[in-house]
Amino acid sequence: MIRYIQFGVVSFFLLFSTAVALYEGSAILNAPWEWPYSTPITQILYGVVHNSSDILILDYFVYAAKFQPTFPIIMVLSSLYLLILTGYYTLKRKKKMFAYFLSFIGGGLFLLSYFTSNSPTVGGHKMSFLFLICGLICIATALIIYFQIVNQIRMKMKSVNNT
Repeated sequence: MIRYIQFGVVSFFLLFSTAVALYEGSAILNAPWEWPYSTPITQILYGVVHNSSDILILDYFVYAAKFQPTFPIIMVLSSLYLLILTGYYTLKRKKKMFAYFLSFIGGGLFLLSYFTSNSPTVGGHKMSFLFLICGLICIATALIIYFQIVNQIRMKMKSVNNT
């Protein structure tokens, strides 16, 4: 029962923060001087942005993260929590796989931290710091789980050898 409550609450936070971040990020439509700097996804897919109608919705999140990072941070945290919660319940019986799963997530977060570390905006620095801290927490948790498994195996080996 608690599992469903967690999924429900986290999903609500994710949906609410996504809606608010989209609203805040839509301000990029009225800031043409920011288009070369805050529309990386549109520029990768379509090239230079000439009109506000060219901007993809995903770039709204980039703009919101750069200039109003509160709700994008809540989005990232709730997404991570939902991802880790799903991984935990999926891999509950395979603790070693869950440790690898957390390591993979931590590595991805370190990469995101690296790519956002050169941002000239306060929001970019906050996002970079968030990715770094969450990556460290994921890696540390993965190591703790892994070493608990190794310790359990050693204890079993000792008990087998003693009998």
